[in-house]
Amino acid sequence: MSLAIFDLDNTLIADDSDYLWGQFLVDQGIVDKDRYERANAKFYDEYKQGHLDIVEFLRFSLQPLSQHEPEQLYQWREQFILDIITPILLKPAQQLIAKHRERGDTLMVITATNRFVTAPIVALYGIEHLLATTPEMIDGRYTGQYTDIPCFQAGKVQLLEAWLKTRPETLEDSWFYSDSHNDLPLLKLVDHPVAVDPDEKLAAYANEAKWPIISLRSDYCPIAHFSK
Repeated sequence: MSLAIFDLDNTLIADDSDYLWGQFLVDQGIVDKDRYERANAKFYDEYKQGHLDIVEFLRFSLQPLSQHEPEQLYQWREQFILDIITPILLKPAQQLIAKHRERGDTLMVITATNRFVTAPIVALYGIEHLLATTPEMIDGRYTGQYTDIPCFQAGKVQLLEAWLKTRPETLEDSWFYSDSHNDLPLLKLVDHPVAVDPDEKLAAYANEAKWPIISLRSDYCPIAHFSK
């Protein structure tokens, strides 16, 4: 039994749920359109370029959670999942997850996108374990802050290492699937790094390191890289 870890955005789904949630808030008139849309696009571009200030971004992205009752937030989230996320779930991703499940692997998603947004998406794939940036909640309301450390870049490694201390699993024969060069710290740590529809920087690194490069945007599950 191995640990099979998956990034979420642009890996298991065909877009970025963090960015899409921001756009959903704009489209629903929940946040100021011009200011929020401009900032959301700026942060997303910085993420893709590899120089996102994650603390600054989290102050921005978690603020709307603090401005509404949780019951209302959950209603909006349910609509977001149904209207925006369900159409971008990937069948080959489901097949890849099923292949790991058949092998008896422990399945996990590690994502920088906060747990409020990602928990129901990960549940759609039937994956039990999720490491994500966690919004702070006090007295039944979100505060707009986060707990622990952001699950981003080297933070993914730190949170995974902390999780492993409480579990029987190890990184022996471990897998990690990601599209982003931001995940290189964790990709370098596992035994089986796999670049999935990678961005330009990750594709270049994966080619140099001779890592498998696969696509989950096609009509079949690319499973030839599995060891027999």
